[in-house]
Amino acid sequence: MAGKLFLIATPIGNLGDITYRAVKTLEEVDIIAAEDTRHSLKLLNYLGISKPLISYHRHNEDTKTEELIKILKDNKNIGLITDAGTPGISDPGEEVVKEAIKENIEVVPIPGACALINALIASGLNTREFSFYGFLPLDKKLREEKFEDIENQNKTVIFYEAPHRLTKTLKEMLSRFGDIEVVIAKELTKIHEGYIRGNISQILELLDDVKGEYIILFEMHSKTNKEKEIDSLNKMSLEEQYQHYVDCGLSKKEIIKKIAKNNKVPKDVIYKNFLNK
Repeated sequence: MAGKLFLIATPIGNLGDITYRAVKTLEEVDIIAAEDTRHSLKLLNYLGISKPLISYHRHNEDTKTEELIKILKDNKNIGLITDAGTPGISDPGEEVVKEAIKENIEVVPIPGACALINALIASGLNTREFSFYGFLPLDKKLREEKFEDIENQNKTVIFYEAPHRLTKTLKEMLSRFGDIEVVIAKELTKIHEGYIRGNISQILELLDDVKGEYIILFEMHSKTNKEKEIDSLNKMSLEEQYQHYVDCGLSKKEIIKKIAKNNKVPKDVIYKNFLNK
């Protein structure tokens, strides 16, 4: 019989945010896999918990995942924690979860702090739909692809940014998206927690002594595919539009109705243009 893999969310700053269930789970597991054992030891000491620790981070996931699976197969329960927040969200965890599922090992989430969710609910932005991009790639080509994807969104966009890249990224956004309104969340749950709200140009003027953890949030309102199609058609002549819809297999009546709607003119005006077609 295999053990269980517990994905335990830990505080993102304020140690008081640890949940009762997370503490109980940490007390009961056999081994704790930690992103940074020295960092996690501070939390465990604060909680009065002493357990064997295994280092599990981005740079050793390939080799350590196999080791963790062997331990789980030996009927040992493992608690996976990262430096802060929820495992697997811009932190290690995804790979061992995939392997555990392949091996029919039970994976149990222990919910708690998650920086992106806390930033979103206090941002004042649309919370119904959002896209989270983690940290944007540094590679120029991959970064370009991400920005192109963001440009096509019609929802709140969220991503993390390191302090030394914050200004550069905001300038890049200003160039691509224009002077849109953004929200910058910083140091959530910590002493210097705060939000900066405003247009990108305003925020760039306000930034000073950039330190800590940052989350960038903003709403994108790109045109829908239908709107883009209409924009493209409206650049054509009425004759070209007519032929486009003929190629689509529409009847003359349907074509006139569509062209009139797209161009926001009465159907009679369009009908007169194509009276003899």
